[in-house]
Amino acid sequence: MTPSAARRRIWTLAWPIILSNITVPLLGLVDTAVVGHLPDSRYLAAVTLGATLFSFLYWGFGFLRMGTTGLTSQATGRENDSEVRNLLGQSLLLAIGIGLLLILFSQPLIGLGLWLLDGSEVATGLAAEYAQIRILSAPAVLANYAIIGWFLGQQNSRVTLAILVLTNGVNIVLDLLFVVGFGMTSDGVAWATVIADYTALAFGAWLVSRQLKLLEGRFLRERLLKLAAYAKLFQVNANLFVRTLGLLFAMAFFTSRGAVQGDTMLAANAVLLQFIMLTSYALDGFAHAVEALIGRSVGRRRWDEFGAAVRSAAWFSLMTAATASLVFALGGHYLIAMLTSLPEVRDTAGSYLPWMVVMPLIAVWSYLFDGVFIGATATREMRNSIFVGLAVYLPAWWLTQGFGNHGLWLSFLLFALVRSAVLSAYFLHYRRTRWQSVPRTL
Repeated sequence: MTPSAARRRIWTLAWPIILSNITVPLLGLVDTAVVGHLPDSRYLAAVTLGATLFSFLYWGFGFLRMGTTGLTSQATGRENDSEVRNLLGQSLLLAIGIGLLLILFSQPLIGLGLWLLDGSEVATGLAAEYAQIRILSAPAVLANYAIIGWFLGQQNSRVTLAILVLTNGVNIVLDLLFVVGFGMTSDGVAWATVIADYTALAFGAWLVSRQLKLLEGRFLRERLLKLAAYAKLFQVNANLFVRTLGLLFAMAFFTSRGAVQGDTMLAANAVLLQFIMLTSYALDGFAHAVEALIGRSVGRRRWDEFGAAVRSAAWFSLMTAATASLVFALGGHYLIAMLTSLPEVRDTAGSYLPWMVVMPLIAVWSYLFDGVFIGATATREMRNSIFVGLAVYLPAWWLTQGFGNHGLWLSFLLFALVRSAVLSAYFLHYRRTRWQSVPRTL
């Protein structure tokens, strides 16, 4: 594969994912706008608490998307249609099973989550009502993760865009209908989301039925009903689950340490974290694209294609990271002003803006190599990078407490740096051992 062909393939896979990512904050803005115009602010607070809870809860099960992508892409590379088909069945059964367990244990999970978020008594009560409705969509949400991962593993990223556009489109329409039209409050927002999630699942199931007609083989009972047949899927997903929990802890710890410095500092850090999220929308697109290409090349044992995919994804990722750093350096204060009108928050966030200029150039490698290692199903290495990162992050924070919020940002930057370094070291080692034919230069 020539460099230009590899870049075209990366871009073809990445742009639908990037557009899909952009639809996520759009839905949040609509939810906020709809509920924010109700006469009592407690409804907005309830939706904010509930949405935050489910963002963390569902993100924790993101391995259902990532693990399915890696294994499916490798099976596709081996041209094993039966394996591709049965991986879908296994992933869907696992997703639906976990979703039903979340509903079964919803009371203690919601209670613990809202206790940790520590909202006001009134807002927490409404958030609990919101969450009891939202949790009903857990099987649909997790099944959609598996479906999206399965299609991405077959290098079809446009399904991701189609499913998310449909989900968010239906959600927005029902938000307006239930809240503005029917006079519902935070419960209307919750029901809108549940209906949208199951609508997306029905659409995804239709897309799956069409794709299955193109695949040879059939679903095998022994692959779907015997626990031993899930060994590889469990191994990959378990490491991804632990890795995701580590990331969630790192983010939660950063937020909590900012909160103890006061509301203004908490708000300023939240604004700056939006810069990281904006950058991640693009970097995730290229990381997801390289997952599919890497998995296929590993399945085919085509290390020349492996190297071409890594080099092309690295080129796009570095250009994106450099552009983000330049934008934050030149226009960071304008972006902060767009996100908040509070003078004290603007001034505080502006004083920590230099960290945002550096962060994309440091973190870019962790995004890139996450994609590479997911495609290669080398998830143990991803898990280990989190452990090593936390082993540096927490002591660094302890030692730099005297520097206040600058110490906190330095610790967070070191966490990203160590993750990037560990994954880079693993990659350099494996290209000399497992992936011998991978070129020595990116």
